[in-house]
Amino acid sequence: MGLIKWMTSPWGQSIPQHVGWYLIGVAIIAGFFFMIVHALYVALVAPHKVFAKNEAPVAPGAIPARVPRHSLTARIFHWVMAAAMFTLLFTAFLPEAGVRFNWVLYHWIAGVVFTISICFHIVHSFAMDPWSIWPDKSDVRDMKRRLARFWGKPAPAPARFAKYPLENKLYHLSILLAGLAVIGTGVFMLKRIETPFFTRNPYIFGDMTWGLMYLLHGLAGVGLVALVMMHVYMGLRPEKMPITKSMIFGWMSRDFYLEEHDPARWGGNAAAASKEKRGLAASDAD
Repeated sequence: MGLIKWMTSPWGQSIPQHVGWYLIGVAIIAGFFFMIVHALYVALVAPHKVFAKNEAPVAPGAIPARVPRHSLTARIFHWVMAAAMFTLLFTAFLPEAGVRFNWVLYHWIAGVVFTISICFHIVHSFAMDPWSIWPDKSDVRDMKRRLARFWGKPAPAPARFAKYPLENKLYHLSILLAGLAVIGTGVFMLKRIETPFFTRNPYIFGDMTWGLMYLLHGLAGVGLVALVMMHVYMGLRPEKMPITKSMIFGWMSRDFYLEEHDPARWGGNAAAASKEKRGLAASDAD
């Protein structure tokens, strides 16, 4: 039982065939381990949240009762991408568990939907604020402060979050790398099967190149199993429910917004407040 499943080519060359399928179990165990450790930490160890004062305090009345967080377009993308992701994972790994069905058809269709949704998201992000999801100096500073306070060392209180906390940003980066790996390899793998998009030609690459491509595809897929488990768990946490609901309804309450976020670090909400006062729907803003 190894990390890589090897095969021998007709010319006697050892080439990687895929990842060791036991890694699926490892990813699932890692996902559950994260859930258990996090739940115990929150219940028994985690101190009460302490934030520094907002950098630019605002009167609560200047913030709408429903603070816009996700536009309708962003929410549709998220759920389409999520449906494609779950379909990809189930069609990839259920056959290895002994469930027999025409998985290749459903897998490549879900892969095409996933690829289109990600390409759309990249383009659409530039219509919003693409840098709000990337770590910045303030995130690194606050991470150092939180770690110092966790170990009992004196440190200033961290600032309230911008639109996305550092944990969300790091998760986004991880899911982006894994997603681009499965997309980049998956597009070429479509050449090995019959689809309406390409003429089948499994000889565009040599055996070793194909083997390495399947290996990277499998490693990224296994990593996505653990990442998706973590994402679903965090989305169902009681303290995270306002964020999860915002991905359904598009807004979060003013109280939660002021408790967790700093209006000075989360740009655009002054305009959103003005729109709501004019009677526009909260979901029309990003």
